[in-house]
Amino acid sequence: MSLNSELNGAVETPVGAVAEIAGRSPRQIAWSRFKRNKVGMIAAGISITLLSASLFAPIVCKIIGINPSDLNLDALDVSGIPSGKYAGFSLAHPLGLIPGTGRDLLAQLLYGSRISFMVAIITTFTSLTIGFFVGIVGGYFRGRVDGYLGRFTDFLLAFPAFFMIVALSEPMVARIEQAGIAQGNGARIVFLIVFLSFFGWPGFSRLIRSQVLSLREREFVTAAQAMGASRRRIIMKELVPNLWAPVIVVVSLSLPGYLAAEAVFSFLGLGVQPPASTWGILLSNATRYVTIMPSFFIITSASLVIVVLAFNLVGDALRDALDPRSDK
Repeated sequence: MSLNSELNGAVETPVGAVAEIAGRSPRQIAWSRFKRNKVGMIAAGISITLLSASLFAPIVCKIIGINPSDLNLDALDVSGIPSGKYAGFSLAHPLGLIPGTGRDLLAQLLYGSRISFMVAIITTFTSLTIGFFVGIVGGYFRGRVDGYLGRFTDFLLAFPAFFMIVALSEPMVARIEQAGIAQGNGARIVFLIVFLSFFGWPGFSRLIRSQVLSLREREFVTAAQAMGASRRRIIMKELVPNLWAPVIVVVSLSLPGYLAAEAVFSFLGLGVQPPASTWGILLSNATRYVTIMPSFFIITSASLVIVVLAFNLVGDALRDALDPRSDK
């Protein structure tokens, strides 16, 4: 009894101890590392809140009781500047009123962010999708295919994208309208998405190509080739799952970049035009009242800075979470 019990206990104890050690997947490890980054978690919360407020802007405005189209002209003085004890700030208008029109600034920011986020999200998805597949094809097949794709990528990278967009804005918008694809601001949005995507994918394709060149020499790819796996299976089953880490990081960093780009082009008059509202248009209007009503400029510019900074901080936190060497 005692001898058997001791032997069984000696055998069962290590097994029980091993059972308590739960294995974790790379996703769980990355999530645990991300949760330890307090700055990243706060930035992620702010980013999700801002995206949700933008997506549900009509509902948010209805709950608060504000409307982006209402003209509160009675709250403006003879020069068009919000008057009163708090210069347009009140419980009914938490961020005040826009000079000249008397529209609610918070409502304009929420509705304007919808266009800005739409352009940024679609452009990010389009450019990264093109760059992802071009990088995989060039890195895996190499040789002549990689040479042709590499030279075309170098050709696009040689163009000054900003000046090309500025120079081709008006004629290309006119062509889009003539083709019946879209009209007015719709044509300008299509132009921005197409051109920002066209000039945005080459840099990302270089990153993916370098990753694929490294992965295709790894043991698991060599084993799949030795077992007779097709090229399609190797790419989809072996390469693509190992490329999500850089893709997630680049997405989190590209989104605020394109968001700022849309604001810049709208600010310069090359993007969406009034009566529609974007953050670039609001910032352009704010510059005219920067000395008379600086709060308008500060609130508008601070909103853009907070959004871009929050997304960038999320990107940095994701990069640290997905990099196993970041703690060393």
